[in-house]
Amino acid sequence: MLGTQAAERLPMPAPTPAPSALPARRRAGRPTAAVLDQDGITTAALDLISSKGYDGLTMAALARSLGVAPSALYNHVASKDDVLLLLEDHLAAMVDVSAFGVEPWDVAVRRWAWSYRDVFSEHTPLIPVIAVLPVANAPKTLAMYEAVTAGFRDAGFPEEKIISAIVALEAFVFGAAYDVTAPEDIFDAGRLAEQVPNFTAAVDRLALEQHARPTDVAFSLGLEALISGFGALRG
Repeated sequence: MLGTQAAERLPMPAPTPAPSALPARRRAGRPTAAVLDQDGITTAALDLISSKGYDGLTMAALARSLGVAPSALYNHVASKDDVLLLLEDHLAAMVDVSAFGVEPWDVAVRRWAWSYRDVFSEHTPLIPVIAVLPVANAPKTLAMYEAVTAGFRDAGFPEEKIISAIVALEAFVFGAAYDVTAPEDIFDAGRLAEQVPNFTAAVDRLALEQHARPTDVAFSLGLEALISGFGALRG
């Protein structure tokens, strides 16, 4: 009887909760939902264009590449145009304008143009888009143009000709960016070489005299001609 009474006085153990009542264990590692920000969206868009081309950049494809629902993406960018503005700003920020206001005008233009060409030679699918994309609401792009415009103005360039000069330089830069990716035998006339003897001789001479990449020599030649021509307009 004593053992029974003692047992009755002992506290009963708490019942084991059912499996459904147990608190969920936190999964190790990062959360599965992607954390969206402008840098991440920009990087994903560039990767998508690099692999699929510009036509492959759609909001649905971009959302898939980020691992989110389209609705989540639209919380950060309202449309594809907003994505393009991010891309425009991303590339513009990579262009070197640091010499304007510090170095002589021709040195600054030369550094800017070479940098501009090199940046876009890595992103040629975007050239047809960026070349005609309005700059409104693109702060980094506008900052680049502000630096270049101020450099031209401070160097005594006629203000009414500044934008036209920048457009002319950009047109040359964009074309040269494509040239960087061209095949080395692009000017090989093949079986028609004898029908174009002057052209063929000039191509052969270029190959004999060349010590640097032909695309760099061509870009330097054209850029120096533009700098000389524009320099003559300075006051």
